[in-house]
Amino acid sequence: MLGKTAGSLYWMARYLERSENNARLIDAGFRIALTRSSTARSEWRSVLVTAGQDFAFRQAHGEDYISQRVVDFLLRDPANPSSILSVVKRARDNARTARTYMTREVWEAVNTSWMTLGALLKRQVREDDLPDVLAAIRRQSAQVGGTFSGTMLRNDGYNFARLGTFLERADNTARILDVKYYLLLPSVAHIGSSIDNVQWETILRSVSAHRAYHWLYGTEISALKIAEFLILYKQMPRSLAFCCDQMNDNLGLLQRSYGEEAEAVRMGTAISRDRLSRPIASIFDGGLHEFITDFLRANAALARQIERDYRFVE
Repeated sequence: MLGKTAGSLYWMARYLERSENNARLIDAGFRIALTRSSTARSEWRSVLVTAGQDFAFRQAHGEDYISQRVVDFLLRDPANPSSILSVVKRARDNARTARTYMTREVWEAVNTSWMTLGALLKRQVREDDLPDVLAAIRRQSAQVGGTFSGTMLRNDGYNFARLGTFLERADNTARILDVKYYLLLPSVAHIGSSIDNVQWETILRSVSAHRAYHWLYGTEISALKIAEFLILYKQMPRSLAFCCDQMNDNLGLLQRSYGEEAEAVRMGTAISRDRLSRPIASIFDGGLHEFITDFLRANAALARQIERDYRFVE
């Protein structure tokens, strides 16, 4: 497969995953803003920081973190290249480049997602309509993912796309954890308090892990247990450990397919071995923020190495 085609499949998947992740973040911010109006502006800023869009927002709007403005910026602002509408368009553009390497059903699902969201986000979304719009974004993402899983050959194109999905997902989960611990808490005095617990519950909801967490741990809300669940629990499809296992599987299949040793395989294995085989108490002892910063750096380095190894041209 040509590097340009592989890169298009990879970035198509990354952008689709990013659109869903950002929809989940907006939903989390909206839930908190409804219940805690006194701190709504700081909560909306934390959403922007998690999405990596705070600097761009301040460049455009200063520090006026009002709900409607932040939501519009994240959803559909044409001046924001990371808005959901923008990244879905880029996903569709990449899908069109690689159209002959995917099934008709996958192309139609991606194209339909772009047209549906274009119509939904043609105008500014009213607050009353926001939950339905966010649900529609998640449904479109699920439709593309289901079609991709159900119709694509398990070949190198499939593996490149899955790499993009899980690299993006791991990055998002790590950022959510980091921002929660260092920006969402009003102060360290609130750790373990009811305020802290509400925020951890919101984080669980933002990664669709609320019910699964309670199935596993019961009603106890603990920073240590939630971090363990989102970092190390391999049956949780948005945990760092799960995402890295999936990436390593796909990298191994690509290496066997091309018959060449790739540096990315070594780097992916090292992330799992050196960072995700430790007990959660050890991670906390060394500092959760420091652990996540190191993981994000390693994940980004792996992404760059994949592009070099397989000669992507975006």
